[in-house]
Amino acid sequence: KGPMAAQAKSKSSSLAAQRGGEDVEASKKRAAGQNKQHWITKNTAELDLETEELHHDRVTLEVGRGIQQGRQSEGLTQKDLATKTNEKSQVVADRERGQAIPNNQVLGEIERAIGLKLRGKAIGKPIEKGPRAK
Repeated sequence: KGPMAAQAKSKSSSLAAQRGGEDVEASKKRAAGQNKQHWITKNTAELDLETEELHHDRVTLEVGRGIQQGRQSEGLTQKDLATKTNEKSQVVADRERGQAIPNNQVLGEIERAIGLKLRGKAIGKPIEKGPRAK
């Protein structure tokens, strides 16, 4: 009778078997104990064969320049503007560089903080303060 399953799996039992001159076979399972499943589905295969380059729209450099000019005219740093709009400083930096995905809520907060329009055709123009529509 051979060793029990738990004994056969332990390292000390395999070393003892090697010292005793027995043949020991060891095999390593790939990705054992990990929850990795690499199934190629029809959808992923279609995406791999897709020739069109897909990408997200980014904030234009014109908007980035508007943010930078408005921030500097108010005497604010990127960190100050981020604090004023309750955002991270990286959010302001990404928008100034034109690397961020457009988000109208964030752009609206920045517009109000610096007093310049950042959306539409009048980018960089001052926001007219008048009565709000109900």
